[in-house]
Amino acid sequence: MHILDYAVIALFFLLVAVIGWIAIRKIDGSNDYFVAGGKIPWWLGGISHHVSGHSGVVFVAYAAVAYQYGFTLYVWWAGSIVVACLVGARWVAPRWARLRAARNIESPTEYLAVRYNVATQQLMAWTGMLLKLFDVGAKWASIGVLLHGFTGLPISTGIWLSGGVSVFYITVGGLWADLYTDLLQFVVQVVAGFILFFAVIHELGGIGSVVTLWDRLPVGHGQLLNGPFTGVFLAGYIVAATLSYNGGTWNLAVRYIGSPSAEAARKSALLSGALYLVWPLILFFPMWAAPVLMPNLADPSQSYVLMTKQYLPVGLIGLVLASMFAATMAMTTSDTNTVSSVIARDILPMMSARFRAMDQKRSLRLARVTTLLFTFLTLLIGIEAERFGGVLGLIISWFAALIGPVSVPMLLGLLPFFRHADSRAAIASILAGLLAFVIVTYGINGSQGVRVLAPLASSLIVYAGLAWLNRHRPVPPAVDELLRAVSTDAPSRAA
Repeated sequence: MHILDYAVIALFFLLVAVIGWIAIRKIDGSNDYFVAGGKIPWWLGGISHHVSGHSGVVFVAYAAVAYQYGFTLYVWWAGSIVVACLVGARWVAPRWARLRAARNIESPTEYLAVRYNVATQQLMAWTGMLLKLFDVGAKWASIGVLLHGFTGLPISTGIWLSGGVSVFYITVGGLWADLYTDLLQFVVQVVAGFILFFAVIHELGGIGSVVTLWDRLPVGHGQLLNGPFTGVFLAGYIVAATLSYNGGTWNLAVRYIGSPSAEAARKSALLSGALYLVWPLILFFPMWAAPVLMPNLADPSQSYVLMTKQYLPVGLIGLVLASMFAATMAMTTSDTNTVSSVIARDILPMMSARFRAMDQKRSLRLARVTTLLFTFLTLLIGIEAERFGGVLGLIISWFAALIGPVSVPMLLGLLPFFRHADSRAAIASILAGLLAFVIVTYGINGSQGVRVLAPLASSLIVYAGLAWLNRHRPVPPAVDELLRAVSTDAPSRAA
């Protein structure tokens, strides 16, 4: 890379650090730190939800999918998230906002102690926290790999560089810093994405190539479903995305929890869905065109990186690399902030009485300490990723398998239709999903579609089945009151 490219990256990191410092002025307590005081504007929440929903994986792993299978990537990935956001806008996002207003929650797992019991809450909090430790560590490692590919810097140096900037702004500025940097990162990604889009169109022969490209690609690249991405896989991914993007992935729930009203949360979900509907068509186009411009690549996952180097002038390569940083940092920092809220609000108070009933100032100090320590641990895991060998990949695959089953009791527990689902239903559904994953992955070696759908279907069936069997049992008053509070904008008696 040229010195101008390095200058662009340095400017990006400087802006991120400045934003973190500015955000300090909006932080008076842990409520501001973790959920922005319930004051997230709907448009900022929607952009942040969109940016925090994908990482640098898009430019590497998904680039390989686009290179090998074509348009189907948009259908099963972006299309599924659009459905998820529409479902969320109607049934889920407003309930998260009402839950904060009614119960003053600051973490997505905080309400589970009332909805089920403390044991269920702790199981879900500890499981999610431990798995996220490795998940975020892997994302730091991916940033190091990207930097190494562009600049030749050692992977560990890239991790410390990006992690150092991130830990500063997220520790001092909390969710507000995360939201503002998400906005910056979205702008950078859009500018870089359009520049490469038009560069590729020019190389292909003009604007008409948007249509004519598909006749020049390998057979099947224009189909809605292609290769291993079948109808079964699509169905499973839609269910998984609906659960994940509406709160099963904790950091995305926080974008709704921090909304000032149910209507604001609904509009945020709709905006995020609209962005997923439109923006991937621009972002993925260079990936779809890669087989024409760079045929027979030995490693399709490098297609986006190689095209950036090939078709962009000096300075703009750094901008595209900054956009890759932006996507990954948005996810890692939002994950870190949310997991820290779970540790500070749900795990530590159960371990020691000294962490209970703290005022906002003491809670803020605890929030910053937990954020700093958790981020530091994820950076260490990212740096030592190679020493983990296949273990890290195994843990990540298990995280992907657990995210769906764990999301089932978390999200369906907000719906009055499942009011009879108790702690036994929640725990049994998680175990059923995990068992199904083990069977289809290590037992029968099922297809990709079956491995996605089976754990989710098992969890849903067990959860709904046990709720039906409990239908004649009285619902605890606290649970009944909670469900009424999240189902209407009227003030609840517990507020």
